[in-house]
Amino acid sequence: MTQRRVPRPAELAEILRPRPIVLNPTERRLAKAHTIADLRTIARKRSPRAVFDYTDGAAELEDSLRRARQAFRNIEFRPNVLRGVAEVDTGTDILGVRSALPFAFAPTGFTRMMNHEGERAVARVAEREGIPYALSTMGTTSIEDVAAAAPRARKWFQLYVWRDRAAGKDLMQRAWESGYDTLMLTVDTPVGGARMRDVRNGLTIPPALTLRTFLDGAMHPAWWINLLTTEPLTFASLSSWGGTVADLINKMFDPTLDYEALDWVRESWPGKLVVKGIQNPDDAAEIVKHGAEAVVLSNHGGRQLDRAPTPLELLPPALDAVGGDAEVWLDTGILSGGDIVAALARGAQTCLIGRAYLYGLMAGGERGVQRTVDILRAEIVRTMQLLGVRSIGELKPTHATLR
Repeated sequence: MTQRRVPRPAELAEILRPRPIVLNPTERRLAKAHTIADLRTIARKRSPRAVFDYTDGAAELEDSLRRARQAFRNIEFRPNVLRGVAEVDTGTDILGVRSALPFAFAPTGFTRMMNHEGERAVARVAEREGIPYALSTMGTTSIEDVAAAAPRARKWFQLYVWRDRAAGKDLMQRAWESGYDTLMLTVDTPVGGARMRDVRNGLTIPPALTLRTFLDGAMHPAWWINLLTTEPLTFASLSSWGGTVADLINKMFDPTLDYEALDWVRESWPGKLVVKGIQNPDDAAEIVKHGAEAVVLSNHGGRQLDRAPTPLELLPPALDAVGGDAEVWLDTGILSGGDIVAALARGAQTCLIGRAYLYGLMAGGERGVQRTVDILRAEIVRTMQLLGVRSIGELKPTHATLR
């Protein structure tokens, strides 16, 4: 029979450890986020539905996005043991410059719509962490203001080719003069994808205060207060817009974009050139011949052509096609540090993350973006240690196989 006794006060004191009280509500929220999925849950609660869906959604049936995420889940890690992994180096060279972590912040449009701190907050985190940040042509903070907010950050500028070539050339000149060392040309958007969540939500840029959004806003008053009491939404590339995202894309972007246009960009831009939106190995090889120093395997986060190729599965043939003549990067479907390690092991030079940091931004502004980096860093380090590798350069395809 079990004998019971009354515990001594000293014994209770050892196990009764109440959590410290956190007074700041943002810090309190973010302390509960241990994964990017946790940040997504918080972001969903903090943001109006149309804004959250703009970030979270994809095109048509959203199969491209689901397939990309499933491909990462299908990775089987194969670790080595007894390798002495007390210390690991997460740094890697990206276009000849060291990055403290093996990923960069991808360009995202309308970022101040997610949270009023917007691109400045993301750039400041990139500066602190020693990783690159790409400002989108569709960003809601000007080229110059982002440069001023994070003067020591490594900054890239993402470009869409406009129908008005002079406007595009002006953007490139402003970016170069402001210290952006790399141009990222996105080529998968001749027309806007059918993003059905945006269509059903009636999302406009900036959001219109309709009866529906007013009622939704009543559930998210802080978001609306921040939107209405801070500087109006403006863009890196145009002064204002009152329509939908698809309308803007179809009005401004040049659907005649071809290799002649790529040559024009290469001739106009004095820095490094990256071409984003590659979904075919033959295209990757041809683009490198036209002067790109890196190509990004990407289906635009599943936001353009649904049922497009999955970048992770496209990686081996694209690497073969490029043959070491340029770096091959990857995005879409990345929601953990383990995903990043898997992509690197399979041959990607680096990864771009977009939704992951936007969830953090929506959850807690700049501190939320920092929380995103903290989570990803911890996951990368832990995955590398468990795989038995001490540096990014030690990762090999044998460490991550697709089942």
